[in-house]
Amino acid sequence: MSRRSVAAHPWHDLEIGPGAPVIFNVVVEITKGSKVKYELDKKTGLIKVDRILYSSVVYPHNYGFIPRTLCEDNDPMDVLVLMQEPVLPDKKNENKKVDVNDFLPATDAIQAIQYSIHSSKLQLLLTGLQLL
Repeated sequence: MSRRSVAAHPWHDLEIGPGAPVIFNVVVEITKGSKVKYELDKKTGLIKVDRILYSSVVYPHNYGFIPRTLCEDNDPMDVLVLMQEPVLPDKKNENKKVDVNDFLPATDAIQAIQYSIHSSKLQLLLTGLQLL
């Protein structure tokens, strides 16, 4: 009988990180400078091609999500990773600050992180969280 290995699901199996919300993990979906829009396949955990941008637009920064978070759209919390170098899709990256899209109010972002962190010590740290 053969045993089948199963890869970790980047949304469900990766931790937010022990230093959250100050330092937290992000799974990169889209590379800085890319014209390819990738998206997490929720069923398989793979990063799949969603579409190609055919205009002269590129993604200005790395874009991804925080593992074990859930927002109103039933997707993980989106994060724009501001750094000089591109990061390949499906890579884990530790980050120090959160940049939340305008469509997600800061209170909703804080609630999403609080819901996802089980340690009461880290929940106390969230009271001082300020989002950019």
